[in-house]
Amino acid sequence: MLSHLAVLVPLILSISTPSAAYWKGFNLPANLPAGACKTTQDWARDFSVLKSLPGQFTSARLFASSDCGTLANAVPAALASNAKLLVGVWATDNAHYQAEKTALLQAIQQHGTGWINAVSVGSEDLYRGDTSAGGLASQIREVKSLLCERGACGVEVGHVDTWTAWVDPKNEDVIRACDFVGHDGYPYWEGVSVEQGLNAFRTNLEKTRNAVNRVKPGTWVWVTETGWPVTGASFGLASPSVANAQAYWKSVACESFRGAHTFWYTTQDYASSPSFGVLGPDFKPLYDLSC
Repeated sequence: MLSHLAVLVPLILSISTPSAAYWKGFNLPANLPAGACKTTQDWARDFSVLKSLPGQFTSARLFASSDCGTLANAVPAALASNAKLLVGVWATDNAHYQAEKTALLQAIQQHGTGWINAVSVGSEDLYRGDTSAGGLASQIREVKSLLCERGACGVEVGHVDTWTAWVDPKNEDVIRACDFVGHDGYPYWEGVSVEQGLNAFRTNLEKTRNAVNRVKPGTWVWVTETGWPVTGASFGLASPSVANAQAYWKSVACESFRGAHTFWYTTQDYASSPSFGVLGPDFKPLYDLSC
């Protein structure tokens, strides 16, 4: 296991941008916990709540563009809130992929690109084995080309996947196609205790960084998903609880927010098990989110 500041400093430097500022936010689903699609008013409440939290979060990651009218409803709310979005384009199932591209391009035509942090083509597709590396790389390049044709050449396009996918040599074509690499890592799902969580998180992020730098040096690695559940079943030595989620936040989130673009999982999912949400049904934090 890697540990302590001697490891953290080079790790942060390796994934940082030249700027001292990093995007920090949360993964936001397009559905309410009960299942209904979010309206523009629901998205506006999400962005308002994020800004009211101790971290004053102004960025969010979306998993898709067309599902539940995600961009059609979320972008007006983001613009009104001065929020920035890491936009998801679902890559599996060709009809779905086509609908996603259409929704993204329509949003850009209507609202420009000022609301976009970046675009992720796909989410954990390599981990699930839903596509080939070559096919996904082609989709990433296609979305980049479509954006550039509409004057948005400066928008970065990448992919989000698990660290296990990034370290697999058969997926190197995807790294080559990416402007950025999104790293998903959950020590909970590796069955380690929360006390081991920080070292496990650092170790796996370092593995992703090393794999990316071998293939495409200088490519930024973002933390696109991590978190610890507040409720649910234990997994190995990993136990969900508010206290453990608090400890993981204090150790991992507070370091990551200062050293990389980071999107935490998640705001609300209290109807799920395990539940990783940091907010209760009343939109109030379940634990201290200060750093």
